[in-house]
Amino acid sequence: MTQEEFDTHLKNFLSPNTEGKDPETAFMLNTLIDAAAFQKVKELLPPSAKTSKNTKQEQTDKVQNNGIKFSEEEIKLMPLKYRKVFAQDDRLVYYRQKPNGVYEARYHREGINIEVSSKDLNTLKQKFIEALQNLASTGNVKAKTAKTVKFNEFALSWLKLKEKTTKPATYGEYARLFHHDIEPYFEGKTLGEIDRDFLQNYLFSYVENEKFRTAEKIHLILRCIFDLAASDYKLQSPMDKVVLPKYETKKGKAFTYDEERQLVEYCKKNNNYSAASALLLLLYTGMRRSELSSITVLDDNWMQCETSKERMGSGVVTRRIPITPVMRRVLPYIDIEQAKATNLNTINTTIKRIFPNHHTHELRNTYITRLKECKVDPELVMLWDGHSFDKDVKTSAVDRGYTDFSEQYMLNEAKKVDYDI
Repeated sequence: MTQEEFDTHLKNFLSPNTEGKDPETAFMLNTLIDAAAFQKVKELLPPSAKTSKNTKQEQTDKVQNNGIKFSEEEIKLMPLKYRKVFAQDDRLVYYRQKPNGVYEARYHREGINIEVSSKDLNTLKQKFIEALQNLASTGNVKAKTAKTVKFNEFALSWLKLKEKTTKPATYGEYARLFHHDIEPYFEGKTLGEIDRDFLQNYLFSYVENEKFRTAEKIHLILRCIFDLAASDYKLQSPMDKVVLPKYETKKGKAFTYDEERQLVEYCKKNNNYSAASALLLLLYTGMRRSELSSITVLDDNWMQCETSKERMGSGVVTRRIPITPVMRRVLPYIDIEQAKATNLNTINTTIKRIFPNHHTHELRNTYITRLKECKVDPELVMLWDGHSFDKDVKTSAVDRGYTDFSEQYMLNEAKKVDYDI
């Protein structure tokens, strides 16, 4: 007997019993008729067509055409930006089962490119969700480990951190060395691929070319980067055993008195030249080039600048510099505003043109040397030049912190700096 024949006989048998009844009773009886017919059909079906408890999970996973459908709880585990993609319209992730029994799922839509595999469908779903989480946080479906993170990408994140925590000039030097020297050599390398031998040979290439200072700076940058990576990815820093040969740092040399007079004469004769005022100001204040733009005249006895060696975020530290007798004699030749606006490269090239064996920072060496030669109190020398340490000054930093020199004492010390130029 077919399903249709069975339904017809069942209705013909029961329907007369509904006649003469009120509408609600008739509705209930007809509902019972339909239910009874459905139950009878289920009983007549062969056992193989029934759904057993053991196949319920498979039916949930294999919704249609081998597609994985995620539950509400599973969707909640997904990154917020991807939840709507899989919650909307019951979106499926299709998969196939390979001959070796491994399930393989692929999804290449909405900018999501994920391929995961597993021998278990539930594990396959977990792996897919983990890949979504990685994609949202790192831009890569693979988990962030030392073996998957590229060195250059990690180094750039370190540079961004330094941009926020160091002075612009310091950050600029870090960025220059990274882009010019480090980035090309480490291209394509992951953090986990770089070992001590690789780093040691890289740094020795600078030593062999007698670029000792560059090697030293790069060594510092690499150590900082790998210290951070070691903390983030629980790896042993390959920089721990990397060494550099010791070399004698070339120290700045003060100008002789004859060279000082020659420089002053040059600046007087070329007073309209943009670097002239800047050179005289650096020579008789001992400022660093980076501090030049912050100089202001307080009164007849004092100038003030912002100390550039302070760490970023520690606040602006200003220091006063006395106008000494020797400086007072060249003041008529100094245009403060012109000096502040002078390009630093112009200052450097001017010094090299007049004195090939000197560089700009040696103007600071000359200022400090002259103060000491004139027997100025060593602690005042440190105060005026912005140093925090001097091997010639025996008192502790704590003692200096409690010392408050009187205005008259400092001016009397400044008067000692009086010599012929």
